[in-house]
Amino acid sequence: MEIEYASGFPSSPVEPRDSLFSGDEEQSGIDEIKAEINGNWATSSINEARINAKAKRRLRKNSSRDSGRGDSVSDNGEASRCGVTVPTSPKGKFLDRKSRSGKGRGLPKKGGAGGKGVWGTPGQVYDLEEVDIRDPNYDEDQENYVYETTVLPLDEKSFEKTVTPIVQEYFEHGDTNEVAEMLKDLNLGEMKCGLPVLAVSLALEGKASHREMTSKLLSALCGTVLSTSDVEMSFDKLLQELPELVLDTPRAPKLVGQFIARAVGDEILCKTYIDSYKGTVDCVHARAALDRATVLLSMKGRKRIDNVWGSGGGQQPVKNLIKEIDMLLKEYLLSGDVTEAERCLQELEVPHFHHELVYEAIVMVLEATGDATFKMVIDLLKSLWKSAIITVDQMKRGYDRIYCEIPDINLDVPHAYSVLERFVDECFQAGIISKQLRDLCPARGRKRFVSEGDGGRLKPESY
Repeated sequence: MEIEYASGFPSSPVEPRDSLFSGDEEQSGIDEIKAEINGNWATSSINEARINAKAKRRLRKNSSRDSGRGDSVSDNGEASRCGVTVPTSPKGKFLDRKSRSGKGRGLPKKGGAGGKGVWGTPGQVYDLEEVDIRDPNYDEDQENYVYETTVLPLDEKSFEKTVTPIVQEYFEHGDTNEVAEMLKDLNLGEMKCGLPVLAVSLALEGKASHREMTSKLLSALCGTVLSTSDVEMSFDKLLQELPELVLDTPRAPKLVGQFIARAVGDEILCKTYIDSYKGTVDCVHARAALDRATVLLSMKGRKRIDNVWGSGGGQQPVKNLIKEIDMLLKEYLLSGDVTEAERCLQELEVPHFHHELVYEAIVMVLEATGDATFKMVIDLLKSLWKSAIITVDQMKRGYDRIYCEIPDINLDVPHAYSVLERFVDECFQAGIISKQLRDLCPARGRKRFVSEGDGGRLKPESY
């Protein structure tokens, strides 16, 4: 069939190609362009392109999968079997690592001793390796070597960064043995004398209980981690740094003097330490610290030195805390200074034990004979309540203890019930306690005594 071509194309008819693979791809591309007529392809050219693409895909697939079995594709796109292996194929019959029978024994490689991160078969025990004398790297002196782990000494920056968290954690748990064990693992080196300086500097910024704990820590570390010469060098350094410490803690000279006196009392500083500075001190702050230590050491009684930081803190025995609270209330009743009483209560640092003050104060009211104690205790509780020094829970616990023990108190104080009712009403009107706590106040039932001449009246008090 003849086909008329548009202008610009030769008038010769298109002859379909018989072979599937053309020798020249460029020539086939030209033939395909020539076969296009006004945007339409000839039916024979489309079929040839499909067959050609299918044959190429099949050839690529079979060459990679079946090259080892001798499969090949002929020029006309048909696969054939032959016994010849393609020499260029990476997978030959003898190079295949899989089982030739298609079935393996299912055993692990190398009996389970192979693979990444495996040190041998399970249950294998290695003996000590004997040194081979015939080894060219053998050294006779290597058998006499002793290998030890060495810890580098801490410099100033790493010392402060490492030891500061240890001291701050000690202020929380108070275990000196744990601190000693942690410090033994460190190589302090020349920074041993810096340990008391760092501990005292942190205690100056803390509370009285922290300073008491610091004194106990220095006493416990002396002889194990520190020597007496290290302690003396540390206090020498503290006296030199007092001008800088005063900027952050104005009371630093007085507090450092108390640390020196406590150290002498604990026998970690020699008694002649203060005498060695006589006439050689030019700094005003250092002189004040030494004078403070001299005054404390001149007082008679070992107990004064032990209580140089006060007797507060949660680690104190309960009997001592009760005694301190009792003395606080008695001093307040004599002086009437509410501010001083608040300061002394805060210095005890026992917010969980404030209910004892409420209890003891109410007992004093019940045992008192006049109204002066009644009014002063109400003023004290009102001030402590408004300043939030005593919390709601502690106030309630103090009143609950009184409510539970009022029958026993009434044996010694006959008018305890009536006084307690009047005191609770006054506290409620002052806003110290709630209405619910007021209603819990126990009241002793009154009895009616009928006799001649009384007219059936209730006696005001019948106990």
